[in-house]
Amino acid sequence: MRNSAFPEPYPFSDPALADEDGLVALGVPVTAANLRVAYARGIFPWPFSPRHAVPWVSPGERAVLEFDRLHVPKTLRQARQRTTWAFTIDREFDSVMAACAAVRRPGQRGTWITLAMRAGYETLHREGGAHSVEVWDGERLVGGLYGVDAGGLFTGESMFHHEPNASKLALLHLIEHLSARGATWIDIQQLTPHFEVLGARIIPRDEFLLRLRGERELGRRLF
Repeated sequence: MRNSAFPEPYPFSDPALADEDGLVALGVPVTAANLRVAYARGIFPWPFSPRHAVPWVSPGERAVLEFDRLHVPKTLRQARQRTTWAFTIDREFDSVMAACAAVRRPGQRGTWITLAMRAGYETLHREGGAHSVEVWDGERLVGGLYGVDAGGLFTGESMFHHEPNASKLALLHLIEHLSARGATWIDIQQLTPHFEVLGARIIPRDEFLLRLRGERELGRRLF
């Protein structure tokens, strides 16, 4: 049921005018229409707790992974060369989201990937705006990731693994897929130690929004 207190899609304000915390809106429903508009403007939902209203943000700093700066450690290169796993795209989006929601994260009780969040992204996936990478050991799903196509730029949302390196190899498969279609970077939102090792870096929001606008103007098809 739609929340009549909010129009859909929601008219998000200019993210460039947000403060350093990046708050653009609060409590807007996580629907496919709102997700599509938000990501196109460099905004994403960031629910710190499933018990509170969802903040939609465009942080003052953004983490990105540029493919020409990608550093693949030797052990990961070797794992990629030896793997017998199969990789697919968009075969089991809902299962990937469910697996990401089930990941236990230090210092967190429960998951921010709530059923309402999943419903919004799963609908967006069916409409062609959200995508997943799956890693298979036979018929067993052992790793993967999902994110949103913001209109020529992939924004990563979450990853999971049931076997060592499965999520990292999913990322490398995604980068290979995107590179073949002309993409040169992805948005990873926040810088983690794992992504920093791979060569990711922080850029200011103004630079990110400018680059996002440039990607959208190119009209590149990623999937």
